[in-house]
Amino acid sequence: MEKLVVTDSCIGCGLCVQSCEKYFEFNDDGFSQVKQEVVDEEDKKELLNLVESCPGQAILIEEEKEA
Repeated sequence: MEKLVVTDSCIGCGLCVQSCEKYFEFNDDGFSQVKQEVVDEEDKKELLNLVESCPGQAILIEEEKEA
């Protein structure tokens, strides 16, 4: 399973929140945070585009390791 992460390098530009409200929202400090962690397969292409276009390079898609 792949999961979405927003790192501390977020600059709060809002590109991800505007583009994909299903997965991202602003926190109380005005930076992006993940609303839905698990990446749905049908949304993966759109999310990969956001990973590439994020000016702060703050969005990651990580493979969740199973115990």
